[in-house]
Amino acid sequence: MNVPFSSTVRSLWIFGLLVVLSGVFVGCDGDYRPRAIGKEGEVTVVMDSSHWTGPVGEAFRENVTPWIETLPQPERAFELRHVELRDERVYESIQDLKNVVIAAPLSDSTNEANFLRRRLSEDARKAIEDGQSALVDKPDLWRRSQRVFFATAATPEALTGVLEEQGQEMRSSFEDITLKRMQRDMYDDARQFSVEDSLMQRHNFAVNVQHDFRTAIDTTTETEGFVWLRRILAETRREFFIYYKENASPSELTPEWVYATHDSLTREHFRGNVSGFVRIDYRRTLNTRESNPLDRYGYKTRGLWHFVEPAEEEGDFLPLAGGGPFLAYAFYDRPSDRIYLLHGSAFAPDYDKLRFIRQMEVMANTFRTKAEDTGADSSAVASTK
Repeated sequence: MNVPFSSTVRSLWIFGLLVVLSGVFVGCDGDYRPRAIGKEGEVTVVMDSSHWTGPVGEAFRENVTPWIETLPQPERAFELRHVELRDERVYESIQDLKNVVIAAPLSDSTNEANFLRRRLSEDARKAIEDGQSALVDKPDLWRRSQRVFFATAATPEALTGVLEEQGQEMRSSFEDITLKRMQRDMYDDARQFSVEDSLMQRHNFAVNVQHDFRTAIDTTTETEGFVWLRRILAETRREFFIYYKENASPSELTPEWVYATHDSLTREHFRGNVSGFVRIDYRRTLNTRESNPLDRYGYKTRGLWHFVEPAEEEGDFLPLAGGGPFLAYAFYDRPSDRIYLLHGSAFAPDYDKLRFIRQMEVMANTFRTKAEDTGADSSAVASTK
């Protein structure tokens, strides 16, 4: 749909002026512009409705914000808000937001296509019309802590291909900036530095600890250590533990080791008030992939936990009420010759779960060892502007 946009030229001139002025605000003394605002975990898509409801929009939803199956009820990787570039008011409003995508094929005469066309050089426009595509990442374009993408191609079909091929890259970029913003929100105001210092002194590692976490267990033996941190509120609960094994070998790390160690630890420590204990729910989606968590060789696992109790037949378990999502990082730390297993989980029956499990991911990403700790504020581990 092509809606007249009488102020487009003036808006684009203003945008060009803002780009120049950004050099005034972003200088050697830092960026003094406001931070981006809006709901965390939301992506605003600026696209003509005819494409949003067609193959282009479907490719965007499937590849940039797919359903996450490792939650009790699937949730999209990001909530979506669709707008059209109808007038200057819309253009001004999107400049304030955290995550923005402006997408259109250049063959269109829509406001979105005109917006993108005017940002391309003549050579770039010709290259796209000749079959190339463009996915341009514009971090902090209008505000700090902002992620903006321009996506374009010659035709709707070609733009669909861009989103199918590069949608995961866009999603990863949004996930990265989201976790960084969340870390700032979680730890800038109140942290328990005394708990972090104690972890470093006793175990030679630490994670950032929010003000309302409590230490449930902190124990060591000659061969292993275990720390369990809890955040228990009226309607939600978050659990985070760090287990490590001394004098280990990376060859020990396998998905089977992750599952067996995880279930052994939760059976011992994560028990119900009356009966039962926590175990991985193998009936549901369980995603484990070889990766480099925290720049170390290992595995990342996402899945669901539930309460169980032993069945009459040995090795079987009966499910009980209660469960939720979890994530786990398992990795080998060469300098200490340790294998670590980091676990974060949430219990929030009346809430969407993705934001809680992202909080656990943020916490896991603050992990550092004594060898890495420089004595500076550890928020630099995953800091954002």
